[in-house]
Amino acid sequence: MTTIEDRNAAEFIALDERWSTHNYHPLGVVITEGEGAWVTDVQGRRYLDFLSAYSALNFGHRHPALVAAAVEQLGRVTLTSRAFHHDQLGPFCAELAALTGTEMVLPMNSGAEAVESAIKVARKWAYEVKGIPDGRAEIVVAGSNFHGRTTTIVSFSTDETARAHFGPFTPGFSVVKYGDAEALREAITERTAAVLLEPIQGEAGVIVPPDGYLARARRLCDEAGVLLIADEIQSGLARTGTLLALDHERVRADLYTLGKALGGGIVPLSVVAGRRDVLEVLKPGEHGSTFGGNPLACAVGRAVIRLLETGEFQRRSTELGAHLRARLGELVGHGLAEVRGRGLWAGLDITPGGLSGRQASEALAAKGVLCKETHGNTLRVAPPLTISREDLDRGIDAIAEVVGR
Repeated sequence: MTTIEDRNAAEFIALDERWSTHNYHPLGVVITEGEGAWVTDVQGRRYLDFLSAYSALNFGHRHPALVAAAVEQLGRVTLTSRAFHHDQLGPFCAELAALTGTEMVLPMNSGAEAVESAIKVARKWAYEVKGIPDGRAEIVVAGSNFHGRTTTIVSFSTDETARAHFGPFTPGFSVVKYGDAEALREAITERTAAVLLEPIQGEAGVIVPPDGYLARARRLCDEAGVLLIADEIQSGLARTGTLLALDHERVRADLYTLGKALGGGIVPLSVVAGRRDVLEVLKPGEHGSTFGGNPLACAVGRAVIRLLETGEFQRRSTELGAHLRARLGELVGHGLAEVRGRGLWAGLDITPGGLSGRQASEALAAKGVLCKETHGNTLRVAPPLTISREDLDRGIDAIAEVVGR
């Protein structure tokens, strides 16, 4: 019998291509192990992870405290469904609410589920509390957004790759330019239930809005009696140097969607967290998930909360992020057209006429650094927050070698 060790990368890739639906375009690397900021492929070659599974691996691969929490819970109980109580759900929700300064938590699994849940909650609140006529509520969203790829979510995407041939689309959304507070003001009407924004747009290329934009959005929502929903699935949980990206402008949302890093890179775990009077519009039978808030996910999530309570990862993101942007800034005009970001998160626009984002990603992989392109000529850089300064410099050096000219 052929074992994993007997197979080479080409064989695994061929199996993927034959049997797995082609909804991704991965690099030609087959990972078999991971620890900290490093992964190893089936041939034993090591790579520096500069992507962190789009912020799902904020704490690196197999963080000892998170693995220990998972192993302990695996020996007890992993799933009950919400037909019964279990001893991890209440503590997880209470501890996350305390960490984030919110009042109630709705656990789900994937980030897209959290966004879908927030949309449902906002609509129900609009009808039952705000008094919008049933079926008429609208949610204002930003162009170039990324909130997932469900049918409802792609209905308000401006990315034609995500939208093409998936209609008819769900109505009830108004799209405005991201970062344009005046456009946001004009879009809010008496039928508006909520404004849904990413504090920093990740998939779009780590787009940081103008100073004051998020605070203005908060004021506009307050003036109109509209909910502000912050999608912090990629930007939250210390990625930008603060617990939540909204914290940079001292802004509070009515609802937050959190995910990715909340599961510690071990299990899917997402939540909607926010105001009690808003989330309490959900009643038994109106929304749910068999796996949402399962004991294993909650146990890992509680371990993640304990890591974040120390402030260590927020500090590391701030300090290492400043070093990252300073060094990458030296490449502007020398292979890079622009560097954007906050904390240990950056979007790098390659100078037109140079390598495409895909070509740069492949060249970096050849040098032992894993990164990924978005929207043609942009690279997203998001190393684990556990990365050492030495390893961070190693990755930056590789980027300079690939794009520098």
